[in-house]
Amino acid sequence: MIDITSFGMRITQEQEFRIGALNLFTSLSQINLLQVVAYEMPSMQAVIIKDGKGPIENLYIGEIEKPVPGHGEVLVKIKAFGLNRMDIYQREGKYPLPPGAPETLGVEFSGTIAEVGQACNPMWKEGDEVIGLASGGAYAEYILVRQTNLMRKPPHLSWIEAASIPENFLTAYQALVPIAQVKEGDDVLIHAGASGVGIAAIQLARLYGAKTITATTSTQEKIDFVLKMPNGATHGVNYKTQDFAEEVSKITNGKGVDVVIDFVGQSHWHKNIAALAKDGRMTLLAFMSGSVIKEVDIGPILYKRLHIEGSTLRSRSNEYQADLIAKFQKDVVDEITGSEGHGKLRTYIHEVYPWQKIQEAHRAMQSDSNAGKLIMTIC
Repeated sequence: MIDITSFGMRITQEQEFRIGALNLFTSLSQINLLQVVAYEMPSMQAVIIKDGKGPIENLYIGEIEKPVPGHGEVLVKIKAFGLNRMDIYQREGKYPLPPGAPETLGVEFSGTIAEVGQACNPMWKEGDEVIGLASGGAYAEYILVRQTNLMRKPPHLSWIEAASIPENFLTAYQALVPIAQVKEGDDVLIHAGASGVGIAAIQLARLYGAKTITATTSTQEKIDFVLKMPNGATHGVNYKTQDFAEEVSKITNGKGVDVVIDFVGQSHWHKNIAALAKDGRMTLLAFMSGSVIKEVDIGPILYKRLHIEGSTLRSRSNEYQADLIAKFQKDVVDEITGSEGHGKLRTYIHEVYPWQKIQEAHRAMQSDSNAGKLIMTIC
């Protein structure tokens, strides 16, 4: 406030009015500033990575800002979310996020709609039970997602079973159907057969009429698992003790496989090329053993007329993901049941953890000991 009397000055009426207006403006500004300081943004709990990246021990549950849905977006209260190997790479700072993706881990979830943004399809309402695929943010109480990335939760699935579907089955579906164009009578080779995506791919290959499905794994226990699944693999190979290219040649009477789904990369490259039949198609989804191959003979690619395509799903355009999800929901979702169900496709859960045990769950995932999906529940 300005007190003119302290200066012993005489002022005109106009000057007095101006000083009064200035004092009023200053007071209002102070009040508005106090209101801004006192106002707190809505928050929620989420799994946070200390220092932004690091080892498992850097994972903890803390408070972050709760998102608000915008144009065409929906806010979902999460019941359960799935763990994926990309979460390890992101935690370690080795996974570049798509533009606009939140830093919070997690891409798949089940839950209920908490709030619907502007210009959303009227089919979506608060309380709807949904599953979804996101660019990130699922390790939290709430997640913001585009309405086109949501699917209705099949009523016969539990929250835990439903959370295991989006990333695994959509990745497998994309790799096999639109990219590798699997068809009836094909011979198929699927690596990491006991992983979540591998299990989904095996069953989808069956659904689309594959003649033989050879799954590679690292242990006999995992081989037994994929062979005993209803609609499971027809053959299993331990890639640590067997040459899967030679085994595939025996299985197909020397023809080779029509489709390869690979997550491994460098260590499997030469055998994959040898295993492929003429006009074979291979989809590369990851490179767990490395991405650099020192010596490559491209001759077989030419002479066999091979089609090799790499693909990621998380970084795809909104339009691509929306179209893929719509086709998947139309053609596949209703075929999925839990492991004890009778669907042509079943989801298999290896273990369920409360999200307070996020470090323990990441250790299990990093040990590569699971046959099936790891799921976290939010209590």
